[in-house]
Amino acid sequence: MSKLLRKHLEDREIKKGSGQVSAFIAVSLGILSTLAALCFLFPNLLTTPDFRPLYNQHILRGLLFAGMVIGFVSGFVSLLRNPSKRWGMAGILLNAFAALLASGQIEPNYYDRSIYAGLDYFILTLLISALVFIPMERFYAKYKEQKLLRSGWVTDIKYFMFSHLGIQLLSFFTIIPAQILFNQWLNPSWHQMVSGQPLVLQFIEILIIVDFFSYWIHRSMHKVPSLWRIHAVHHSSHHMDWLAASRVHVFELIVNRFVGYIPLLFMGFSPAATYAYLVFISFHAIFIHANVRFRFPYFRWVLATPEFHHWHHSSEKEAWDKNFAAFLPIYDVIFKTAHLPDHLPKKYGTTANTKIPEGFVAQLVYPLQHKQRKKN
Repeated sequence: MSKLLRKHLEDREIKKGSGQVSAFIAVSLGILSTLAALCFLFPNLLTTPDFRPLYNQHILRGLLFAGMVIGFVSGFVSLLRNPSKRWGMAGILLNAFAALLASGQIEPNYYDRSIYAGLDYFILTLLISALVFIPMERFYAKYKEQKLLRSGWVTDIKYFMFSHLGIQLLSFFTIIPAQILFNQWLNPSWHQMVSGQPLVLQFIEILIIVDFFSYWIHRSMHKVPSLWRIHAVHHSSHHMDWLAASRVHVFELIVNRFVGYIPLLFMGFSPAATYAYLVFISFHAIFIHANVRFRFPYFRWVLATPEFHHWHHSSEKEAWDKNFAAFLPIYDVIFKTAHLPDHLPKKYGTTANTKIPEGFVAQLVYPLQHKQRKKN
């Protein structure tokens, strides 16, 4: 199935005026509407418990039906413009199926469930990210010739799905172990003092502290061969855009979240400051991978920008092992790994010495297979 998707849906240009744009909108909204309708039918199993109190069912249901109408109309428009293409009809059928699901009346049982999928988190983040970054990359593209359905996007959307649907699994392997291991050394009075600071100050402190740890974790990922085999997956994309940020191996996700959570646990920052930080890094991580031409001549030395991080992903020799900081370039300046020349990078991906296979599953097992081949 994955090979078929890559064959027919990767490296494809969406041409205006031929019904392809409306077909893309119809199919995309049809898929998202179907998933959202399932969330309404099975909220306890599919939605995130922490988010449920924030939801207004009437507003969300209205948005769902509006999306289905737009998707249905877009599919019809695609059929009118290009009757020979089947994508318009696929969009119509998907949105009709979503409407059928959404009209179901299954009374949910509101009891606590220890296992949930977090499908709502995936839908919301994908929709918001797409609405923000796809237009941004169309209007302010760094590489205008890069296609929306560029090679590798099918693999990246699987990473996006896994990292968001697997939020409970990642918490089980990161936050819970950190709390168990370090809870005995926590200082309540210190936590009270830290959490009593202004939220802006706490937010800045979180950036400074966590990024220091992130810098050395990231640098180790490049320098230690066994860690590089894991991190190389993130560098395997030959195209930079908002979706490329999701290509992170599950082992790296666990390591980053486990080590990154430790200073937050010890310092005792308030929940509001922590949530503000999590929202910021979610947006920032996507932004610095985006295919945009923003340069930020002075600000780029204060906070990591797309230009700064694109150089880190470049396979050009001058960019090797540069720009490790996630947020604050000052760490790269201090430890002499900063690289921000006047020109922009042209090539991305790993070097010829590191060849990463295509596909989510193949990349998932790549570090283990590579290690095995080394032993043999």
